Amino acid sequence: MVRQKIEIKRIDNLTARQVTFSKRRRGLFKKAQELSTLCDAELGLIVFSATGKLFSFSSSSMTQLIQRHKLLTDKSNKLSQCPTQEDQPETKGNEVLKKELTERTIELQRLKGEELQGLGLDDLIRLEKLVEGGLSRVGKTKNDMLFQEISLLRMREMELEEENAMLKLQAEMHDLEGKRTAPKQGNSAESSIVVDDSSETLLRLGLPDLNG
Repeated sequence: MVRQKIEIKRIDNLTARQVTFSKRRRGLFKKAQELSTLCDAELGLIVFSATGKLFSFSSSSMTQLIQRHKLLTDKSNKLSQCPTQEDQPETKGNEVLKKELTERTIELQRLKGEELQGLGLDDLIRLEKLVEGGLSRVGKTKNDMLFQEISLLRMREMELEEENAMLKLQAEMHDLEGKRTAPKQGNSAESSIVVDDSSETLLRLGLPDLNG
């Protein structure tokens, strides 16, 4: 069954009007409570009936909600009006910053060689000095960086020379140890050869071999 659409207008029947008011008021307060719980919202409802009876609902203190509403309303009214004396220093400060930003932007463009039209001789001389001073600082910074890199390269060169000297010393010590070991092996071979020759000589002479 399709519900009949109710025409929104004042109910003439007093009893029906009071019943509708009671039902709609409870439904309205229920929706407000659901909105406050679901969305963590602070809200307050104030309803006066046709007889002047007060009904209210608030998610927190109604007094605090009313004071907060009054404070925000007053602030909004002040902002919509002309700037007060308290707002003038802030506005003036913004204008000064905006003007300074514009001047700095134009100066930067002129340092790049742009927006030079309309400058007098004195302005061009001052701009030339600024450019020369900037180039001097850039050159000094570049030279400092080059000197720093050269110093690092020299330190690295010294480290490599020390490493090469240590490696060379280790190689010489190794060769020296090898030379000390080689003569001992040669003397042992020669002595064995001499013994063998004496044995052969004794045998040739027909003498008994003493070593045997």
